[in-house]
Amino acid sequence: MTKLEGNICPVDQSLKLFSKKWHIQIIRDLFFGKNRFKEFKEDKPDLSNKVLTSCLKDLESNGLIGKRTFEDNSKVTEYYLTDEGKRMNKIIYELAMFTLEKDDFPSDNKRDEIIHLFRTTLNIGNQDKK
Repeated sequence: MTKLEGNICPVDQSLKLFSKKWHIQIIRDLFFGKNRFKEFKEDKPDLSNKVLTSCLKDLESNGLIGKRTFEDNSKVTEYYLTDEGKRMNKIIYELAMFTLEKDDFPSDNKRDEIIHLFRTTLNIGNQDKK
């Protein structure tokens, strides 16, 4: 069996990017339809403009998101998942399912509703477990 050494472990490399605070939440938000700076901040009162700007630049430089600016009356900037970023769907889904399996919810119906929402939004097919 080959031994993983130094900087070549793919899990370590992924964790360097995704363990940064807010990265996973921003990617999740993009899957769920948020695409503007102010939308990313809506339910994150502890997320400063400076940190959000840094996160968006980091995700963009790593090829997971892109941005486009519309030069109309207000110069609106929108962010989107790149093809590479869209590959995060299964990771986001599995993180959600891990928590759903561990936590108690008021009802099985609510849990099933959340599972359906994530499965549909993240485009997880029936061939996947859960």
